[in-house]
Amino acid sequence: NDTELFDRLAYIQNSCGIMSSPFDCYLVNRGLKTLHVRMKEHMKNGLAVAKFLEQHPLVEQVMHPGLPSHPQHKVALKQASGFSGMLSFYIKGGIGEATRFLQAIRVFCLAESLGGFESLADHPALMTHASVPPEERAALNISDNLIRLSVGLESEEDLIADLDQALKASVKK
Repeated sequence: NDTELFDRLAYIQNSCGIMSSPFDCYLVNRGLKTLHVRMKEHMKNGLAVAKFLEQHPLVEQVMHPGLPSHPQHKVALKQASGFSGMLSFYIKGGIGEATRFLQAIRVFCLAESLGGFESLADHPALMTHASVPPEERAALNISDNLIRLSVGLESEEDLIADLDQALKASVKK
């Protein structure tokens, strides 16, 4: 009943293209029905991968709120009912080791857009934050050996085996 509001919303919708198609709405509705099941697996796999990486000799540090070593672990326990499958870790070495690791992954795919159902890896220093000056990256703890993972729904054993072989491949021979 508010013509002015309608006109503003219509302008935003037209200029931004935020009109979902009926098929898009169908896909969202269909996906929501299984979201809880997918998130449980995403969280389970993410924590398993984080625990594996934390004990691996070729990993310096793992950042995942589900690990007791994470500085915000206690806060996360109070505020969340679970943990995500998103994590970051610092591989031992530098850009060479990180690059060789990412070239060796087979189950994980290299991608900038994380958060899907498949397992993805990102190298922020060369991908998402490549245009950020090195001093700013350093201030944000985005070093050349930082790797981000979005752990998907594949078999936990396959994910861990892939990471293990890629970490071993990252070491100069």
